[in-house]
Order: sequence, then C-alpha cells, then structure tokens
Amino acid sequence: MFRIFKRFANYLNYFHYFVAMVRVNMALSRAAATSILRQIDETDPQTWEFCGFSQSGGDGIIDFLTRKILRPNRYFVEIGSNDGIENNSAWLAFARRFTGLLVDGDSRLMKRVKRLWGPLCLADYLELFVDKDNAIQVKEKSLYADPDVFSIDIDGNDYYVAEALLKAGFRPKIFVAEYNSSFGPEKSLAADYRPDFYHERERGEHPINYWGCSLKGWQVFLAKYGYKFLTVDANGVDAFFIQSEEFDPVFVGALKPGLAWKENYSTVWSFRLPWEKQFELMKDKSFLEIK
Repeated sequence: MFRIFKRFANYLNYFHYFVAMVRVNMALSRAAATSILRQIDETDPQTWEFCGFSQSGGDGIIDFLTRKILRPNRYFVEIGSNDGIENNSAWLAFARRFTGLLVDGDSRLMKRVKRLWGPLCLADYLELFVDKDNAIQVKEKSLYADPDVFSIDIDGNDYYVAEALLKAGFRPKIFVAEYNSSFGPEKSLAADYRPDFYHERERGEHPINYWGCSLKGWQVFLAKYGYKFLTVDANGVDAFFIQSEEFDPVFVGALKPGLAWKENYSTVWSFRLPWEKQFELMKDKSFLEIK
C-alpha cells in the first residue's frame, strides 16, 4: 500500500512539473509575441512594456532598465514570489539567467518554486511571512545589499517591510512595488500595520481591497531615500523607481514622464466599481498617512 501511495505521489509531482513547464513556455511565448511589437523610445517608459511572467507589462520595463545599469550585479530579490511563474523576477531568471532570492511565506507555493526553479535557475529561497520585525532576514539572505532589482507584492504590510529594509541599508537599484489603486491617485496612505495581516485577510477580517500602499505613498516614502519615480504599468499594477546615480546621467536626464497613475484593471473588473467607490468600502479602517 505504501508503495502505491509513493508511486501516486511521484506521478503527481511529475504532473505538476509538466503543468509548470507548460506555463513557463506559454509565458516565454507571450513575452516573445509582445516584446516584438514594441517600438521603443529610450526616453519614454510607456514604450518599454511587454508581458511574459509579470502581471502586466513589468517584464519589459525591468528588462529595459536592467540593461541600463552602470555596474550591474545581475541579482534580484522578490518578496511575494508566488509560485515562481507569475512574478517580476521569472523573466530575469529564465530568459536572462540572473540569479536572485525568492521570498514567500506560503509553504505550498515555495515547494512549487523549488521544484520548478531548482533544476533550471540559480536562486536562493526564503520561506518567510515577512514583517517589519523579521525583514532584516531578507537583507541577510541576499547576496547583495544593492541588487539590480527588488520587487515587493505581499498584499498587506508592503510599506512597513520596505521601510524596515531601507532603514537597514538595503538599496536596490530598481525598486518595483505593487500599489493599491483603490486608495486613488492623491492619497498618501498605507493600510495600518498588522503583524498577522495576511492571515487576517484570509479569515475575512478586512475588506479584500484594504492592503498595501497608495502610489502617492510610495512616491513620498521612496523620495526620502533618493529614488526617482519613473512610471506605473499600463494596467495599474506596479510602480517603478530607480536610484538615478546607478544609471547614466544622460539617460536619466532625457527621460520623459511616464504614466503618472492608472487604476488597476483587475480590481475594477472584480468590484465593478471605480476607485472612489472601492475606497468607500474600507473608509472605516485605519490608515497611516505617509509624509
């Protein structure tokens, strides 16, 4: 009986790996199809986008910017790496052969990541629900305090984790942060810090759109650490920032303003409401005003 269960488990693992490889090949094909359609203007961030593994056009923006770094280390750190296929670092790992660190607190997802990435990519893994008190573990695990790319998407304490890392001297060259468009374009807000934010949302203790940080909040916060805001992607998912001194000043000086704000397409589809009405659903919750 044990041998039967073991054989079944092996078949199941093979099946999951096969499905994952199909998804990877689909992502690479999507990237090839969308990247070739671009007409790149090096001064215009809105022309850099293409989508393979990322939720929106972030693959193209990150791909373009990493090629402009003066002293690259070809390393990324991603907090909220999901299953290793739909995120902001998979393109760098699979197509560009970057190395990096993937961080996620969901053991089920992390097992999938290791099963897929292990044979194919050079990466380290950290299974951790990151909060402001343990965020230093991410910096300690990272090979570099200044990775080329840092991405955070944890739908909760994003702002507080980023704050803890930057206070500890973490200085990525490219900073990618998911922003909450339900907060609107002008509010400089973050959802209040909760150590168990992720599980509280899972238990239904917060409105599903009460999480993270507004775009304005990210801009105000990151400006204090010398980051320049470039653009958001066309579907309103991620915001992109750079440390200007890590890039050619001629390139930085010639950049046109990118997309200043965009409402998240999937949130609008899910709620069937504009952001103003979405914010009404959580107006009784408490927020941190970022100044």
